Amino acid sequence: MRSTSPQQTLKEVFGFDDFRGGQQAVVSRVLEGHSTAAIFATGAGKSLCYQLPALHLPHLTLVVSPLLALMQDQLAFLTRHGVAAASIDSTQDRDATREVMERAKSGELKILMVSVERLKNERFRNFLRQVQISLLVVDEAHCLSEWGHNFRPDYLKLPDYQRDFAIPQVLLLTATATPTVIADMSEKFAIAPDNVITTGFYRPNLELLVAPAMEDRQQQLINWLKPQMQPGSEAPTIIYVTLQQTAEQVAKALAAQGIAAQAYHAGLDSQRRDAIQRQFMGGESPCIVATIAFGMGIDKGDIRNVVHFDLPKSIENYSQEIGRAGRDGLPSTCLTMAGRDGLRVLENFVYGDTPEYAGIYRLLEEIATAGQAPDRQWEVLLNTLSRDTNIRLLPLKTLLVRLEMHGIIAPRYAFLAEYRLRYHLEPSELVGRFEGERAAFVRLIIDNIPIARTWGTVDFDRLHHAGQAQQIDASRARVITALEYFQDKGWLTLEGKRMTDVYEVRQPGFAIEALASQLYDECLHRERIEIDRLQAMLALFESESCLTRRLAEHFGDSTFGDSTFDALPDGEQGRCGHCSVCYGRPVRLPDAPPQPALSKADFQRYATPLIERHTEQLGQPLTAQRLAHFLCGLTMPIFTPLKARTLNGFAVFEQRAYPEVREWTQAMLGQ
Repeated sequence: MRSTSPQQTLKEVFGFDDFRGGQQAVVSRVLEGHSTAAIFATGAGKSLCYQLPALHLPHLTLVVSPLLALMQDQLAFLTRHGVAAASIDSTQDRDATREVMERAKSGELKILMVSVERLKNERFRNFLRQVQISLLVVDEAHCLSEWGHNFRPDYLKLPDYQRDFAIPQVLLLTATATPTVIADMSEKFAIAPDNVITTGFYRPNLELLVAPAMEDRQQQLINWLKPQMQPGSEAPTIIYVTLQQTAEQVAKALAAQGIAAQAYHAGLDSQRRDAIQRQFMGGESPCIVATIAFGMGIDKGDIRNVVHFDLPKSIENYSQEIGRAGRDGLPSTCLTMAGRDGLRVLENFVYGDTPEYAGIYRLLEEIATAGQAPDRQWEVLLNTLSRDTNIRLLPLKTLLVRLEMHGIIAPRYAFLAEYRLRYHLEPSELVGRFEGERAAFVRLIIDNIPIARTWGTVDFDRLHHAGQAQQIDASRARVITALEYFQDKGWLTLEGKRMTDVYEVRQPGFAIEALASQLYDECLHRERIEIDRLQAMLALFESESCLTRRLAEHFGDSTFGDSTFDALPDGEQGRCGHCSVCYGRPVRLPDAPPQPALSKADFQRYATPLIERHTEQLGQPLTAQRLAHFLCGLTMPIFTPLKARTLNGFAVFEQRAYPEVREWTQAMLGQ
């Protein structure tokens, strides 16, 4: 704990002369012991709001961050400034993780960064209970709210974790929270209104342009961008697209015109993505054509252009993405090449996440069955449950959290279902390192884990029964503890897989049909909210009033006038003077080209192959919902064993509206 003032720490550690925006207000409240929320525009310096207090608080600051890239970027910054910070993530080996834990236990570490999923690990939670924690920081805190644009079910458990680990206060950080989301976040952590600090969303150096998409959108982009890409003076540019294939196509078209552009998307391997990101950050590669997989954790000050070649997913996504431009304060341009042609794809993503009623019913049947067992324990392998219920992983996780909130189930612990090991020394030598009962226990383990060539699979039931016969405690917990100790000593390698979550069924006698209907209605309500969010985004781009003002108002920033917006020459207030509307160029977005009517011939050609395979392999008729998913290119777990992607007809109607395709399939199937 530092004896210097926060102002001195700001200068001596971080090298800044003064706080920016609302930073000082947030730091003061945190150091006074208040739970606080910081709603800052992208690039306004949210991270310092926990980094500086962490050096003044007596114990560990635990940061929950949604993406590895965010953690790595912030850790690199902290390391450069000599702050004792570390992360625990999936890329580390066991030794690295153990070293971080030891540093945290000893008090050496000031900041520990983890993903929210890490908190589901029972061993990690046990470790945290052994460490005193001063502050829980929730980065990208809008993920807490079901009304937010990027709701993550696991975030809902964070208030429980705060209580479980006896953490006295919390700091919520986000750049994209509407007033509704702010209220929801604050209520979950009992944050007083006076401790919610919001900076204005107005960025005077950002020019917001909306251009109706022309028929040849690629050429339109080339014509706009090429003058800014003269060799030796290229303007760093990010171009956002919806689909991976579009990223590849646009990057190729730009490269053919002499613009050094690279595609970036989740379909590339991690090494390739890392290399592209490093080249962009280092100035070697001036232009990235990316899906939204790119940008989180990027802190490059001189990005001059952010272009939306396709519509963004929401106003919140748009705000976050344009916020990557002009962080150095210099003039930068945010261009949206808007048309309604990409709207169908975005809407279909929303419809694709809504599970079938039958899947929800199947899920509840499984829970009810588990509730009849004496211990009422329900073991869940998420991937297996997803396949069995035909519910995609994210909606499935959301349903499980909803069932927790309804009091039907309660999480108890998680464990790895399978372990295997490989010895690094002779088993007899391993036994020889122990005496008495311990030696007998080790011999029992060795005798009951047969090795096939190099690896042996641990059978816990076999070990337990063998232990009972010899009156030796060979419980699962003791065996795992022993094997982990052997690995720590370097005597063997232990690998675990198939994470299993264990729940207790709290209300075994619930009414399945009524609850299934309620949950399905909640899913449909969520679907409607997301579709409305897309319509709100279109309304923003078609606005006839200042775009910057409309954007700020969406996030509850209504402080217009001299203090926020420049007065235009005619004296009018509440206008930025540097957006399409203020330039006198409001737009109407062109409609998507009309599609020919769907016919019986289309059904015969595109639907029949899946209908036949579904009936042949599953022995049951195909529902209109599944068929519509197939034709619109929306994945379902059931499509994997059916190899549906290989069939003629998959994604053939991805540019059509899902409700239209589903209504047509219902009529054709007579459902």
